[in-house]
Amino acid sequence: MTAPLSIWVVSDGRAGIENQALGLAEAVQRITPADITVKRVRWRKAFDRLPSAMKAGWMLDPSSDSVTPGPGGDWPDLWIATGRATLPLSASVGARSGGRTFVVQTQDPRWKTGAYDLVVAPAHDGLAGPNVLSITGSPHRVTRSRLAEGAAAFEPALPPLPRPRVAALIGGRSMAFDLPEDHAAELADRIAAAIEEAGGSLMLTFSRRTPEAAKQVMTARLAGLPGLIWDGTGANPYFAFLHFADHVLVTEDSANMAAEAASTGAPVHILPMIPLKPAGKFTRLHADLRKLGAARAFEGRLEGWTYEALNETERAAQAVLKRMGRA
Repeated sequence: MTAPLSIWVVSDGRAGIENQALGLAEAVQRITPADITVKRVRWRKAFDRLPSAMKAGWMLDPSSDSVTPGPGGDWPDLWIATGRATLPLSASVGARSGGRTFVVQTQDPRWKTGAYDLVVAPAHDGLAGPNVLSITGSPHRVTRSRLAEGAAAFEPALPPLPRPRVAALIGGRSMAFDLPEDHAAELADRIAAAIEEAGGSLMLTFSRRTPEAAKQVMTARLAGLPGLIWDGTGANPYFAFLHFADHVLVTEDSANMAAEAASTGAPVHILPMIPLKPAGKFTRLHADLRKLGAARAFEGRLEGWTYEALNETERAAQAVLKRMGRA
């Protein structure tokens, strides 16, 4: 019998970054037996902002996990990495492993694109090349089984909520968008009016980027609705919210949350934010989601529709195995 694939998932450890590589690795594992090892790397503070071309292994922070096999150890069959911190390492793995390791980089690396065996890039980044696979959104860990697992901890609280159950995923300030207090208040009022009109309930979660003032005003204005507003304590209800949602509202600043929401099959409503600069890639992503029937701009009502849930992470996993000759 063929031995299980050995997979290293490499990132700087930030959840939003790591979950892209880990989600793709788990999708590969669902198709073929595989052992997954998570590696987290960080560069010493003095060298972190150096261009990737100038970085060397000795500049890694001592807290980083080893990304070189120890004595008698083997390189992995598959290296899946995400984020700027991994680029100098990913670009050298092919040579360092003697060609043993198949190297996948997710996101647009913006450096040495041809150095990796496969780049799994969001279509909205517009990257093209013989080793580039474009997908809608980014790889992620959302699957029906994982959502069901996450929902188990909230079974007593969420199923009795009045339907339609509305998951609201609120982001925050980024390079392209902002969520000031007055705009957050306006969004909250529009969300409340839509849920009250439909006779439904709210399941609300904020991101780490949500400004405190926006969080407070939205919480105050939405607290009277049936439902749950997560305050950041206890088990994270993100997967449970997606599992039980009849509608998903997502602020336009997060490509990851929009793509994950579209993998549920529930209608995805895009909430407007305050633009800080032209948001080309987000506009392109939302246009792609509209073409696929998954998302529409939030117009103040909970209009329902159906579409085929996105399964782009699975498609990317199939492409990886095909290029490895394992399909």
